[in-house]
Amino acid sequence: MGSEGPKSVKINVTGFKKFQGVNENPTETIVNNLRNYADSRGLPSGVTLGICHVLETAGNGVVSELYKALESGISTRSNSENEKVVWLHLGVNSGGLKFAIERQAVNEASFCCPDELGWQPQAILEFLKRKGYDVTISNDAGRFVCNFVYYHSLLFAEQKGHNSLFVHLPPFSRIDEETQMQFVVALLEAIASTSLFSFI
Repeated sequence: MGSEGPKSVKINVTGFKKFQGVNENPTETIVNNLRNYADSRGLPSGVTLGICHVLETAGNGVVSELYKALESGISTRSNSENEKVVWLHLGVNSGGLKFAIERQAVNEASFCCPDELGWQPQAILEFLKRKGYDVTISNDAGRFVCNFVYYHSLLFAEQKGHNSLFVHLPPFSRIDEETQMQFVVALLEAIASTSLFSFI
C-alpha cells in the first residue's frame, strides 16, 4: 500500500510584485487571478489549488515571507501519503520570448545546488509542448530574488518531502495575459499528471 502513488496533488503557487525595470509583473496578476480562473475552468481530478501568494521582489525579508507562505501551504492532510504537495513559483524574465522551466537554483552564499527534480522538468516540458506552448528548459534562474526564492523553496521541499518548481514567464507585451493564464492552468495540469505518477 505504501508504494502506491498519491491520490491527490496540492499545488501552491507564488509570484512576485513589481521591481526595477518591470512596473507590471505578470506573475502578480496571474497569481492574484489564478484561483478564480482555475475555478471557472476546472482543474483535473485529484488536483487542488493551495495558497496563491505574491512575494515582495526584495532579498531583504523575502526568505522569512517565503517560509511563512511555505508553512501556510501545508495542511494536516498534506502530511498524509495520499496527498503530494508541489510548490510552483512564477517569475518574469523581462527579456524572455517564451516560457522557461528552471532546472536548478544556485545558493549564491556558498555553493551551487542542482534542482532536486532532475528529469522532471523535461516531462512537464513535453506535456506543455504537446499543448502547443512555446516552452524551454532553463539552467539559470538568474541571480536575483527568483533564484534566491527557488533555492530556499527547494531546500524546504527537500526537508518536507515535497517538490518545488520555478517557471519564468515573459511579459504581457510578449505573450498576452489570457494565453499566460491558460499556460499556467496547463502547467498545473502537467504538474498534476507527473505528480500523480512520476515524482520520486
